[in-house]
Amino acid sequence: MDAYILKLLVLGLLLLSVTLTSGWISRLPLSYALIYLVVGIVLGPYGVGWVELQTNARFLEKLSEFVVIVSVFNCGLKMNRPLQFSAWRTTARLIGFLMPISIFAIAVSCHWLLGWDWGAAILLGAILAPTDPVLASEVQLAHVEDKDDLRFGLTSEGGLNDSLAFPFVYFGLFLLKDNNLNNWFKQWVAIDLLWAIAAGIAMGVIVARIVVWIERQLQRRQPVDDLMEDFIALSLILLVYSLTELVNGYGFLAVFVAGYTLQSRYYREQDKRLAQLAFITQIEKLLEVGTIVLLGSLLLLDPIAKYAPQALMIAGLLFLVIRPAGLWLSTIGSRFLMPTRLLFGWFGLRGIGSIYYLTYALGKGITGEIADRLTWITLIVVVLSIVIHGISATPLMKWYEGQAKTKSAS
Repeated sequence: MDAYILKLLVLGLLLLSVTLTSGWISRLPLSYALIYLVVGIVLGPYGVGWVELQTNARFLEKLSEFVVIVSVFNCGLKMNRPLQFSAWRTTARLIGFLMPISIFAIAVSCHWLLGWDWGAAILLGAILAPTDPVLASEVQLAHVEDKDDLRFGLTSEGGLNDSLAFPFVYFGLFLLKDNNLNNWFKQWVAIDLLWAIAAGIAMGVIVARIVVWIERQLQRRQPVDDLMEDFIALSLILLVYSLTELVNGYGFLAVFVAGYTLQSRYYREQDKRLAQLAFITQIEKLLEVGTIVLLGSLLLLDPIAKYAPQALMIAGLLFLVIRPAGLWLSTIGSRFLMPTRLLFGWFGLRGIGSIYYLTYALGKGITGEIADRLTWITLIVVVLSIVIHGISATPLMKWYEGQAKTKSAS
């Protein structure tokens, strides 16, 4: 039988199985990502060998890039708070303090404990520091009316830190190629830090408002077909991302801002907002299946065994020390109770965003032993995060919700 037909059959069975059993899966200490990962391993070289894309880093880069832009836009659509500092104080702490602390701590660990050069160490820190907006559905905002501080903070963090880690990725890449800061530091600050962030924010707001204005003008003359209206969100994602990248801004940031801008423009038209959110979520979930299955197929025993000691050390420090300690430092003086702070510190899921940054860095000419170390340590840490955080998400969130109900009842 044609191998292509068999692959379609397996994909169809996978989608049907996880859909029909979703009610049971949601009750178990499992995540969909963990199931997709296992399927990918089965389809890879140690299983039936149907997926053989180990060397196609360019394809994985573009796939993960598209998954992330869809996901950060989805995060922006979910945001349900006004644009006031008091409402976003938690996000400011997570992005402004926790993420730089995480990058610095990972870099220091790699430099002092593993003997890495600072360039590679900082680059790995930037790759692994962002939390993932794609795989963390169990701990993100469940719906647009959800006001929970933990879920809002984790959702907004996942939507923003996948873009705001980019300056540090560039910093690591520059340092790898030239350790003389005088040759490029000013350019990095001016272009890769200040301009790219400002351009991302501005383009997200401007393009989203223009698209909404055009839509409303046309709707008054001739309503858009109901079946096609959901594609407005998808077209907005593509327009915002591409136009922002053309002016050297951060497309991920622009897409998140565009999602937030779109939901605020549709605030009084909840049916439209919910329809757009449902449509984008479906696309996100479908892309998640393909990416995680592919990730599972990439895993090879020899390099995993070679880099496992370093990866386990970094994962242990990141999950058990760096994220919890960084969160505690970042939330000093906050009003969060201990259960909330504990879960903020634990739920630092790493995933598709880290895979994108890894493949992006590899595409900039990193080769040899440095490339192998970055690749396999990143993949191992991501897999460990999918397994450990995926298994713990459901029971811990149930415990957290029980604590919240107890507090409200008292």
